[in-house]
Amino acid sequence: MLKGIIGKKVGMTQVFDESGNAFPVTVIEAGPCPIVQIKTESQDGYQAVQLGFGTRKQNKVNRPENGHIQKANVSPPRALREIRVDNADQLSVGSMIDSGIFSVGDYVDVTGTSKGLGFTGVVKRHGFSGGKKSHGGEQDLRRPGSIGASSYPSRVFKGKRMPGRHGGRRVTVQNLEVIQADAERSLLLVKGSVPGPANGLLLINKAVKAGD
Repeated sequence: MLKGIIGKKVGMTQVFDESGNAFPVTVIEAGPCPIVQIKTESQDGYQAVQLGFGTRKQNKVNRPENGHIQKANVSPPRALREIRVDNADQLSVGSMIDSGIFSVGDYVDVTGTSKGLGFTGVVKRHGFSGGKKSHGGEQDLRRPGSIGASSYPSRVFKGKRMPGRHGGRRVTVQNLEVIQADAERSLLLVKGSVPGPANGLLLINKAVKAGD
């Protein structure tokens, strides 16, 4: 059984429960995703399904990828992703997967690329409190301060929290509850936020429960 799908972040909104309490949800356009390839234990050494998502122009696809897509008889997808499966016997190349594989109350893990914030300082990147705001510390407000190197060890240890590139990394948010699953409109509403900007690609997998 397939336990994942590719999606696109639409944005955030809020929904209300029966008591009138509001809580935030993320709207995800989940699928429909055509099955482009099925990988088997005998041929590839593992079982997985390659899904496509979205569309793009034919002239944007190179010849090797075009030949790969034509075998499945599908239009050029925006993205291709693999999802592991336990048994692919009931799946076929070219068939479509939609958000109907999820139900209200399911828990999912959502993977995406976080927003890239460029080069940032230690206050924004690591949450440092900064220096003194008065008594001669006005120029040190957002500086990192001493990094601890002296005559010994005469170097800075790897992993020291310093200014640098912030964001733009692969992030997974686990155990988000599915609030709504609309297969007709290919929409999925999950409680909470997911990584990345609007229109960013997401990989949605059913959360693994303890003991599974």
